Amino acid sequence: MHLMPDNLVFGRTLGALPLATYEAGDTVLAAGSTTGRLLILKSGKVSILKENIEIAKVAEQGAVFGELSALLNQPHAADVCALESLTVSCCRSRGFTGRRSKHAPLHCGNPSASTRTCE
Repeated sequence: MHLMPDNLVFGRTLGALPLATYEAGDTVLAAGSTTGRLLILKSGKVSILKENIEIAKVAEQGAVFGELSALLNQPHAADVCALESLTVSCCRSRGFTGRRSKHAPLHCGNPSASTRTCE
């Protein structure tokens, strides 16, 4: 059994995810909100702020944001703000509570998702 996904399959899966775009200054994820979204950076740069203090800047393609909130159904712990035009791939949580299954039910690839909302 392979624990690492095949790179080609993984790339196709990421390519099929709905996209959202943001402009510089937009709040991508707000601390305290519960969006149920896990975001994967495709292009651009974000600032991560905790209580209005910048703790990181991220521009690395493939960086993931919101994963703990989505998987644990908890509010986001920090603000993620676009520093420049930004494109992210989106996965939506399906209410993972830790009681249903050992596998987190993420819905990746909603074909009806519209750009910007990831809904």
